[in-house]
Amino acid sequence: MPRPSWRPRQSPRRRAWAAAGSSHAAMADPELQLVERRIRSFPDFPTPGVLFRDISPVLKDPASFRAAIGLLARHLKATHGGRIDYIAGLDSRGFLFGPSLAQELGLGCVLIRKRGKLPGPTVWASYALEYGKAELEIQKDALEPGQKVVVVDDLLATGGTMHAACELLGHLQAEVLECVSLVELTSLKGREKLAPVPFFSLLQYE
Repeated sequence: MPRPSWRPRQSPRRRAWAAAGSSHAAMADPELQLVERRIRSFPDFPTPGVLFRDISPVLKDPASFRAAIGLLARHLKATHGGRIDYIAGLDSRGFLFGPSLAQELGLGCVLIRKRGKLPGPTVWASYALEYGKAELEIQKDALEPGQKVVVVDDLLATGGTMHAACELLGHLQAEVLECVSLVELTSLKGREKLAPVPFFSLLQYE
């Protein structure tokens, strides 16, 4: 996978609503609690010492998936109003959230894919993996210069995938308003890699 949905096992302490000024009171939100309860943790997977965060139950349960999309949409409406032109979903699990979030906001969704998966003229960017590198691409005519985009993925780990996506969108002269995800692994400091682009997540795990 281009970026992990796991991290070395540490304290299971969680925080919700990763925007500045968030508080424990946010977890009183029943929709957020519903999403949080669906996240499963698997010790020693895929290797010993790793704690894997599994979002599959969120996708399986219509109520929690609907809640996750609604919470992300609520944040984006409050933060950006009607300024967003498109949602950009990242290959591959960003495709699970991007179109639904776009529909909730009444917007279109563009796809950022692994290199070699899109027809026609494209632009691409590479990013580092633990062993080697990977590449993302987008069609050259996906966006017009100056259009405003929010990038969505299921999880932020090291930030390499989202950073490459922001670079691609910059090649098209689009403006990235924000990056968002369902889950953030804070110890990997992915949001620092994205700066100065703002980042928001529903749930944080250390």
